[in-house]
Amino acid sequence: MDNQTLSKTTNEHVKGKKVAILVTNGFEQSEFTEPRQALEDAGAVTTVVSLNQGPIHGMHHHTLGDHFDVDKTIHQVKCDDFDALLIPGGVANPDALRGNDDAVAFARHFVEAGKPTFAICHGPQVLITAGVVQGRTMTSYKTVKIDLENAGAHWVDKSVVVDEGLVTSRNPKDIPDFNAKMLEELAEGRH
Repeated sequence: MDNQTLSKTTNEHVKGKKVAILVTNGFEQSEFTEPRQALEDAGAVTTVVSLNQGPIHGMHHHTLGDHFDVDKTIHQVKCDDFDALLIPGGVANPDALRGNDDAVAFARHFVEAGKPTFAICHGPQVLITAGVVQGRTMTSYKTVKIDLENAGAHWVDKSVVVDEGLVTSRNPKDIPDFNAKMLEELAEGRH
């Protein structure tokens, strides 16, 4: 099957699927906007889920980025409302999310339910706190490697890693590979 046929088949299976994007202030903007655009271009419906209502701001590394609207707060949603979860990185975003019990439980439920879960850069830190990385093969931003290993994950230095519906990538340079695998796993559904 050529790439164009594969892409069309994937999009047919992605259309209408609901994806929660768990994010708060300080996320790496490209790790939010580019995967979100790929999901929406493939026909998925995205919902920005955050800790509080109101706009949240992105970052371009250490420079303030744009503001984005929140669709729902963590208190207004449950895992059953969605088919998959995306956790963008950035330094401040996962740190704030992992300090919120409801956000951690939300992420945990996706992995435990076998629903596709996508985390890039520092995003896997939320999954560490959720206690769902032990025995998993994953990647992340290089400074998160030791945290993943200490939590029992097997860390590999690849642009994208897939382990039973859990898709992880290292940094913004990996977004094209991340997006391709994200759409593929979303099309496959539960694992």
